[in-house]
Amino acid sequence: MERNKPSGTRWWFGCVSALQLGFFVSACAPRMPHAAALEKPASSSSVVAPVVASLRDRALSNSRAYEWVTSLVDKVGPRLAGSRGEAAAVAWALDLLQNLGFENVHAESVVTPHWERGAERAELVAPYRHQLVVTALGGSEGTAPEGVEGEVVEVGSIEALEALGPDALQGKLVFFNRVMERSQDGSGYRKAVSVRVRGAAAAGRHGALGVVIRSIGTDSNRLAHTGAVRYEEGGPRLPAAALSIPDAELLSRLVQAAMVTKGPPVRLRLSLGARALAPASEGANVLAEVIGRERPREVVLVGAHLDSWDLGTGALDDGAGCSIAIEAARQISLTVPRPRRTVRVVLFANEENGLAGAKAYAATHAQELGQHTLAIEADLGADRIYAARFLGAPTYEPVFTQVIAALLPLGIRIDSAPAHGGADLSPLVHEGVPVIDLQQDATRYFDLHHTANDTLDKVDRVNLDHVVAAYAALIYAAADAPEGFGRIPEALRPKL
Repeated sequence: MERNKPSGTRWWFGCVSALQLGFFVSACAPRMPHAAALEKPASSSSVVAPVVASLRDRALSNSRAYEWVTSLVDKVGPRLAGSRGEAAAVAWALDLLQNLGFENVHAESVVTPHWERGAERAELVAPYRHQLVVTALGGSEGTAPEGVEGEVVEVGSIEALEALGPDALQGKLVFFNRVMERSQDGSGYRKAVSVRVRGAAAAGRHGALGVVIRSIGTDSNRLAHTGAVRYEEGGPRLPAAALSIPDAELLSRLVQAAMVTKGPPVRLRLSLGARALAPASEGANVLAEVIGRERPREVVLVGAHLDSWDLGTGALDDGAGCSIAIEAARQISLTVPRPRRTVRVVLFANEENGLAGAKAYAATHAQELGQHTLAIEADLGADRIYAARFLGAPTYEPVFTQVIAALLPLGIRIDSAPAHGGADLSPLVHEGVPVIDLQQDATRYFDLHHTANDTLDKVDRVNLDHVVAAYAALIYAAADAPEGFGRIPEALRPKL
């Protein structure tokens, strides 16, 4: 997962989550009342409908979400775009959604990249010898079989790299040592992740041989965190990899000691077997619907991404999100009456290393995006929701307040910061589709994110059911509301 990924040029890659790079400008946030003023319904218009309260409570006590994520992890496992796992995941989703009785279940073809990790190795060769735990960044170029070797230059940011002299990196290996801060909302990820995404391109412009980064994570495990790297069109394509945090700290200590003592420089050898395969692969977005009773052509979209990185089994990122979307919609399908509008589940392809599924969905459904009244994405693991955010027409904030009222008993408050919508929703947000973020507690998420530790045992069933209940109640209330949420004003939309 990666949410909140930045705009400018198209460089929001896998994660965010999505939600984690923050391509929206907070200064442009719609004006909203202070959260404390919205903790309780302010008028009769915010009274929770009995059907929504009943749905929320049933989903909380009778969710099957853990069953779905277990099935995906155990039957399919890792699901990187272009792999056998990706194809198996599409088949798994189609079979499950059909068996659960959803309507209009189908796959929509998506052309995705096909990249393989291969063997990977990093070794300190001077002044001491150490084997380091390393993993290639997604989409990285490989090295020659003998690898690349050079003196290590440590920097803390891309800005620090750019401030070096014109020849400071020529023939050397750049080490980005950027510490990620732990935070409940994942904001530490947004601050740190640019070195992973753009660091190799920046180092390549200065003549470097390759790049290693301190893993973008908050753990102290000797496991490296992968994630996508982006090269510039026509620019150098350096091999790029992440070190486990303990090994990055070892490397930093040695580099700093060499600077203080003016001793021999630290040298590192990096060998990556990574490669892109041609032709590109054919993946798929998987869609299913609960048809609305009055306005079936109007859509409330709930999304997650079906792909995952290859190191773990993708239980948190984003198997949990898939199970949340599926189970929330299943609970709605069991509710009488159905909501006015159609609820559409979209399991996106290739979020992690390209967003091909998100782009394909926006292109395929371009003519009906005006009838998408709201979109929401689950891509931040399985821990509890603590707040809700909105981005849409400011005059429709009272509708947001009304549909969120059902979530207050779950301990969820309204946050006046603007929603981002998640990486897979970014093309829709660009077209003005309103979004709501249900902010999950990300305090521990980045201990596990994009590592071999992303496995089913990290999913807490009780917390997962709490998330499902919130999603189900919100989506039903939004799909049944007499009014929609308007459109996001042009000034608040990200540039793609």
